[in-house]
Amino acid sequence: MKMTPSLFSLSLLLLHIALLSFLCFAGDPTVFFELRVSYTTVSPLGVPQQVIAVNDKFPGPLINVTTGNNLVVNVWNDLDEDLLLTWPGVQMRRNAWQDGVLGTNCPIPLKLNWTYQFQVKDQIGSFFYFPSLNFQRASGGFGPLVINNREVIPIPFAQPDGDIVLIIGDWYTQNHMALRTVLDAGKELGIPDGVLINGKGPFRYNTTLVPDGIQYETINVDPGKIYRIRVHNVGISTSLNFRIQNHNLVLAETEGYYTVQANYTQFDIHVGQSYSFIVSMDQNASSDYYIVASARFVNASLWQKVTGVAILHYSNSKGPATGPLPDPPNDLYYKEESMNQARSVRQNTSASGARPNPQGSYHYGSINITDTYLLKVLPPVTINGKVRAAINGISFVKPEVPFRLADKHNLTGVYKLDFPSKPLDRPPLMDRSIINATYKGFIEVVLQNNDTTMQSFHLDGYSAFVVGMAYGNWSEDSRSQYNKWDAISRSTIQVYAGGWTAVLVSLDNVGSWNLRAENLDRWYLGQETYLRIVNPEENGDTEIDAPDNVLYCGPLKDLQKHPISSSGSVVSSPGGIFTSMLALLMLIYVLHI
Repeated sequence: MKMTPSLFSLSLLLLHIALLSFLCFAGDPTVFFELRVSYTTVSPLGVPQQVIAVNDKFPGPLINVTTGNNLVVNVWNDLDEDLLLTWPGVQMRRNAWQDGVLGTNCPIPLKLNWTYQFQVKDQIGSFFYFPSLNFQRASGGFGPLVINNREVIPIPFAQPDGDIVLIIGDWYTQNHMALRTVLDAGKELGIPDGVLINGKGPFRYNTTLVPDGIQYETINVDPGKIYRIRVHNVGISTSLNFRIQNHNLVLAETEGYYTVQANYTQFDIHVGQSYSFIVSMDQNASSDYYIVASARFVNASLWQKVTGVAILHYSNSKGPATGPLPDPPNDLYYKEESMNQARSVRQNTSASGARPNPQGSYHYGSINITDTYLLKVLPPVTINGKVRAAINGISFVKPEVPFRLADKHNLTGVYKLDFPSKPLDRPPLMDRSIINATYKGFIEVVLQNNDTTMQSFHLDGYSAFVVGMAYGNWSEDSRSQYNKWDAISRSTIQVYAGGWTAVLVSLDNVGSWNLRAENLDRWYLGQETYLRIVNPEENGDTEIDAPDNVLYCGPLKDLQKHPISSSGSVVSSPGGIFTSMLALLMLIYVLHI
């Protein structure tokens, strides 16, 4: 059946309007990504094993956006268990509904999908995403996320000739389900089987320690050029020392804040942390060079195999890398080397961040502290017959429903607002207790690590000024050591075993925000809580309401009126929209003939 001329003209007009809308949409600061999380089999350490891939990639693909962009990320769960992706360091102003942890989101059921929608407002820097449930990060599912400056805002160094991402982390040949079974049995995970760099095992620098046939990462560079190298430690619990043979590392940025640029020959990167280095390719390329990520604070003889090695290959290289790896730090004679290195990371107060005003113009050191929270961790203990980890004697019980969703539906008994602000003299217990934090408060959080292992802590929704750290127990006199002028602001903070780290946080972002151990074993065993921050005069300006596609679970599961499916929540990419329009045009043409 042929279309009438008037109907054909109307169809073309509608198509032109749709195409015009597409072109306008393409120029809008909304960026679409579709991530399909599934299992695949790889052999990073020479042993075939099941890992979690994103879009069939291990690690997952780069999410590359610009500050101010609105992200629409459609996530498909092709695993055999529930899934959530979280975006640590991305502050999601007023929008904790998209944070991707159990206190803010119901899980994405297996074989279904859900669409995250949030804005990367007033942020720049290097971050990564990962699955937050069920110890899944131990099997992969992670990938890099870069938030670039707008073109009108200069970066505080010469524009690099290239951008390189390195994802490093300790690795076990057992998958996440086997590892959490070990933890459930009250056992320790033991020494990792290796360290991966970009999902690959070590270059065979030693024929005894590294078996033949392992695929390794090669980074190709050109002589005389300068590269920005973004390094993320996505591992389970091992601090790693990062170094590149014969090359200096100029520290430039960490987790969204530019640093005072300083030269290092090696740098400690703790679990969950991200750094950017500017590296000049200024060597003579007589051979390739080693890129090394080796375990810190361990018995070197027992951990010999736990070293990641990649290759830096100049385009004019004359041969492969040979000889021993560059030396790691030696703590035997300089026990505070790592801590002093951490203290040397200062904020670049003359550089602009996401906005044209200097990012260091915030005079945090002159603001009165409204509350102090002394959060103490000890080695895991047995509670109710189970080995658990705790903060201030409370081992956190996973929520059945997100906290703000429970508030919205007037559910009671979901959580308690009685988290202690300091350690209490009582036996540890399992509970769902969160911090009742004051909106627009300026709080001091002291992380006291009396555990035997190095710890990293992360606060979602915020960056915190790292004002002090030392060995021993914190006391009020410790405040005399604080850096009140140019402390780095970041979201993942290391706390040395037997020591403390103090941070200052301005509570201007409403919602329920996760405070956790970034070490996966401690987090899995209950070392976390949440900050509940509510504006008592909320009028819709300080907190975005629950999204239209909000998921329901636990006591609210019956409110899920429509199942999530491809017909309901998939968001097409601009390319997909364009393809659909071409198909429509062809259909109109066929009907007109």
